[in-house]
Amino acid sequence: MSVPTGLHPSPRARPGLRLDLAAAIVLFAALVVASLLVGVGDLGGAGGLQLLVVSRVPRTLAAILTGAGLAIAGLVMQTLAKNRFVEPMTAGTGQAAGLGILAMTILAPGASIALKSLAATVAAFAGTALFLALVRRLPPTQPFLVPLFAIVYGGVVGAVTTAVAWETDLLQYLDIWTNGEFSAVMQGRYELLWVNAAIVAAAWWVADRLTILSLGRDTAVGLGLNYAVMLQAGLAIVALVAGVTVATVGAIPFVGLVVPALVARRYGEDVRAVLPIIAAGGAGLVLACDLLARVVRFPYELPVGTVLAVVGAAVFLAVIFARPRQT
Repeated sequence: MSVPTGLHPSPRARPGLRLDLAAAIVLFAALVVASLLVGVGDLGGAGGLQLLVVSRVPRTLAAILTGAGLAIAGLVMQTLAKNRFVEPMTAGTGQAAGLGILAMTILAPGASIALKSLAATVAAFAGTALFLALVRRLPPTQPFLVPLFAIVYGGVVGAVTTAVAWETDLLQYLDIWTNGEFSAVMQGRYELLWVNAAIVAAAWWVADRLTILSLGRDTAVGLGLNYAVMLQAGLAIVALVAGVTVATVGAIPFVGLVVPALVARRYGEDVRAVLPIIAAGGAGLVLACDLLARVVRFPYELPVGTVLAVVGAAVFLAVIFARPRQT
């Protein structure tokens, strides 16, 4: 299914998109090189090659896959909610994923990361579906109620998760899943994140359908879209990325909020046109914040989730107060 011609961005926007995409690729390459070189261990000494293969390369790939996946999940969730100020990790999806992992840990303490990811994905799917069902009851004339409700909803789900962890003496474990970091990423410990790469490819495949979905039920049905099936597919994309990410490296906020919002403000709502730069932007943002987390208190490290909470909040405020770009 192709998007109607009138929904694509104007031809004048295309050269800017290509130029920015090229600049993002150059910056992304520089961040990758820096990520491979920065760390406590000396790559020039004995065991340097092993350190690179076992630790630095997996950590860099984990940051890239996490950032790209979260940015695309944010784009899809904003499309489903028809609001640019919601994202999975602050609107209950990440918190529901944590509740799913907690439930799996209680019921099957020896469960593998794959099983915990499955439990997180199922819980994230249910949590996101409930969020979208409740959001549709809000007055459509007041869109700023949606992000406020998202914060409250995420807080309630997070409080329930914390209460369950308190009762089962698993608060320390819960902190691992709610505050994302890459310091423990090693070879053999991050490979599940390649699911995010498959999700980004799937989002590209259904990009035109997502663009039509963002126009609302009546318009989408009128254009021949199976609205219910596409809604379920969007929920699956968001839930899979959230479940795999929280189970592997923990919750990382704001990536799915600020990157799609910035790109959409500059280039418009055509999902296929902006999807590559959103994925690259998300990967670059997480890589940059992971580098900052490594050097700000060198040789110690901060959790990348903490760094992104600060950086993401600052960028989010900049998005709110910035004037829309004149076209």
